[in-house]
Amino acid sequence: MKYAIQVNAAPYASNAGLVAHRFIQAALRENHRIAQVFFYREGIQHAFRHALPPDDETNLNAMWPQLAREFGIDLVVCISAAQRRGLLCEDEARRQGLADNQLADGFRIAGLGQWLEASLKADRCLVFG
Repeated sequence: MKYAIQVNAAPYASNAGLVAHRFIQAALRENHRIAQVFFYREGIQHAFRHALPPDDETNLNAMWPQLAREFGIDLVVCISAAQRRGLLCEDEARRQGLADNQLADGFRIAGLGQWLEASLKADRCLVFG
């Protein structure tokens, strides 16, 4: 089975991101495929490069890139939601005259059309948060 996953909640405001991450790991263990993980609304906060939770908390911002590297999962951040919340990729930061790329490794910025395309190609779509 091929899944498209959407994460809508911030990493530390809800457990939705952690549940999505665990679901993906379980699905991969059962040889299912993940078409895409799309981060939307407050869920884009999973993609901040410089997020540093306290040492005794799970660092979801570090877990997503590791999952993407290990399994080749496409981590997509909604461009509109990201810009509203100050998350800029390298090109947009440069265009705005800012020096810092805030997007964590393994993530890319795209529009809702990318989510729609992944949803159409997937057997199932799941939304967390």
